Amino acid sequence: MSSNIPTNIHLHQRTGILELNWDRHTYYLTAEYLRVHSPSAEVQGHSPDQAVLQTGKREVKISGLEPQGHYAIRIEFSDGHDSGIYTWEYLHELATHHDTLWQRYLDALDEEGASRDPRFIAVGR
Repeated sequence: MSSNIPTNIHLHQRTGILELNWDRHTYYLTAEYLRVHSPSAEVQGHSPDQAVLQTGKREVKISGLEPQGHYAIRIEFSDGHDSGIYTWEYLHELATHHDTLWQRYLDALDEEGASRDPRFIAVGR
């Protein structure tokens, strides 16, 4: 890879998938995947043992992208999360290690007895 900066970034509005191109490689990352792997302290903590497993994010959407200089983008999500600054290097890592990282996430959910589905609170009449 000649540069960490993607040659193209496109948010597919209908599917909510973020398309990223580096050189001749194209990667498609879902909003859920990006949300549960947010680089924010809220998700990652300040050390690995402080990381917070993100649950119920299956339906989350990307509501906005904001450039952060020439080094990153800030992704705004439909659940209100907007504090993650995704550097080009981190996005490339998420893209190229997608299968491994996604499986680790699914395994962690399973270990915790947690779900990707949002929990809804029933409201009485």
